[in-house]
Amino acid sequence: MAARPERARRRALSALVFGVIALVWGYNWVVLKQAMREAGPFEFLAWRFGVASACLFGAMVVLGKPLRLTHAPQVLLIGLLQTTATFALITWALVAGAAGKSAVLNYTMPFWVVLFAWPMLGERPPRAQRVAIAIAFAGLVLLVHPGAHAGLPELLALASGVAWALGVVVTKRLQTRERVDTLSLSAWQTLLGGLALVALALAFPSGPMHWSPQLVFAVLYNGVLVGGVCWFLWFWALQTLDAGLASLGILSVPVLGVLFGVVLLGERLSTPEWSGIALIVAALALIVLAAARQR
Repeated sequence: MAARPERARRRALSALVFGVIALVWGYNWVVLKQAMREAGPFEFLAWRFGVASACLFGAMVVLGKPLRLTHAPQVLLIGLLQTTATFALITWALVAGAAGKSAVLNYTMPFWVVLFAWPMLGERPPRAQRVAIAIAFAGLVLLVHPGAHAGLPELLALASGVAWALGVVVTKRLQTRERVDTLSLSAWQTLLGGLALVALALAFPSGPMHWSPQLVFAVLYNGVLVGGVCWFLWFWALQTLDAGLASLGILSVPVLGVLFGVVLLGERLSTPEWSGIALIVAALALIVLAAARQR
């Protein structure tokens, strides 16, 4: 009986963690869009993940954790998927695409997670979760202008969601089969994925970066808060919840990305897009109610 209250506490803490992640990641769409005006996408990412790696490995040293890399092939794959591919694609999309729409397409990730997790992890989504997926998917469709031709930014943002989903499933499979330290996993996948981004920056230079106060803030915000603190929290939360529920739990991020884009960047939303936001919020409410009934 003692295990059930403990499980409930961990799920409640996970919900709080997702709230913090959602706010930080939601606002970051504005930060990234502004940063792309003063830096090339790959150069910015190389600096971002260099700072994030320093923060994570510094935390390991302070906490006295061993720095040895374990499960190297799996961690490398996670880094290439969740850091290199995901962030290279979405940041490239932001160069020409709108922040709000890019956020929404990037966060088609939960739908791909459910599809990949079923055959790869054996996580069959319960009925309430399938209904929530359908509602949220309808909301996402409304948010990306039905019938509009998808350009390169939209395709890049969508591909970033697929790469992220694959990274989530590979991470969850590793955590299920092996004893993995969350901080070590976060640090090493960030470093390995970041090194690949450095290679991309050297191969495809975009010119010198203009180190304005705004760009310095963007690098630090992404390196310390987004790439350091929140990625650690993300990997920790994946250990507590199943992959599909964890992914669906942060569907509020693209909603916040859209709202921040409207308020801070002046991006306009149509009636169908507002309807899409309402459907996503409804899907989140259904997920919360379904999770509460399982406790």
